[in-house]
Amino acid sequence: MNIKTKITEIHYNKSANGLLYNVLKFASVFYNFGSSLKNVMYDNGILKPKKVNAYVISVGNFTTGGVGKTPVVAEIAKYYINKGEKVAIISRGYSGKLDNKKVNVISDGINLHYKADMAGDEPYWLAINLNMCAVLTCADRYKASKYAVEEMGITHIILDDGFQHRKMYRDENIVLVDSQKIFGNNNLLPAGPLRENLNGFNRVNKIIVVSKSIEHSLAEKLAEELKNKYEKETFVCKTEPDYIYNIISGEHLAKNEEITAISAIGQPEQFYKFLENDYKIARKVSFDDHHQYNISDIDGINGKIVTTEKDAVKLALLNRNDIYALKLKTTIDIENLLKN
Repeated sequence: MNIKTKITEIHYNKSANGLLYNVLKFASVFYNFGSSLKNVMYDNGILKPKKVNAYVISVGNFTTGGVGKTPVVAEIAKYYINKGEKVAIISRGYSGKLDNKKVNVISDGINLHYKADMAGDEPYWLAINLNMCAVLTCADRYKASKYAVEEMGITHIILDDGFQHRKMYRDENIVLVDSQKIFGNNNLLPAGPLRENLNGFNRVNKIIVVSKSIEHSLAEKLAEELKNKYEKETFVCKTEPDYIYNIISGEHLAKNEEITAISAIGQPEQFYKFLENDYKIARKVSFDDHHQYNISDIDGINGKIVTTEKDAVKLALLNRNDIYALKLKTTIDIENLLKN
């Protein structure tokens, strides 16, 4: 077990203890000081966020790891595109090889300019799954947003994973919470998964509880609890398996087949559970989140490989015809979520 995996286990273990945990807990004091100081300076107007001439929505979360933002970002983008707006998604471009100090136009809404290894898995997935939506990457979200507005005529901007990026003004903050992991052990980084203190809920407009399960009562209960505790509008996003398809031919995979399951996402457990309902998993292979695949990662694997759609955009570069992806369906009350 590598150190990153061990730390992730600590993040979601409320009974965590031992030397490593104590060292991380000590380091969290300094992280909390820096994070809190930044927020106090913005909250009191000492630092001021920069504005662009567009409606800006931030979609983010309090924790590290895969909460399920990307499908929600896609649903929000589709909603505004269908309303006739010119939409851009701004991402940091994590895991991509492009220089993210620059503004990189992954897609202008019509033409795709980079492959997954250059763009990063999430921006690339958004670019190939959304028509008429621009996707840009840059560490400086304001710089990218300004470019999108002034050079591309964008009217609506979605900041993908933008909650803690306070340099950029937003009209609305939407925060996602994992219905099962919630806030882990409730510690701040690096002892826990929290990116900031939960006092940050004061600047949240709406909460989405993401249910990564076939049964949604847990998510619905948590949504009600968060609604009452923080007095915010709260919604449930249901993420369920739809079908499995070959990433080259598009052919659907019949149920009860034997497969090897591969993933490089923040929290892969639910992905494996989805597959276990209908398929025989001979082997599970997990890599670190945003892992850049190479041929040696799958060279010794025979038979059908099933992965996530986020991983599929990178595995497609390896040109194997035995790789399949799990298609998920996302259900959320988008009309009420986005009404003003």
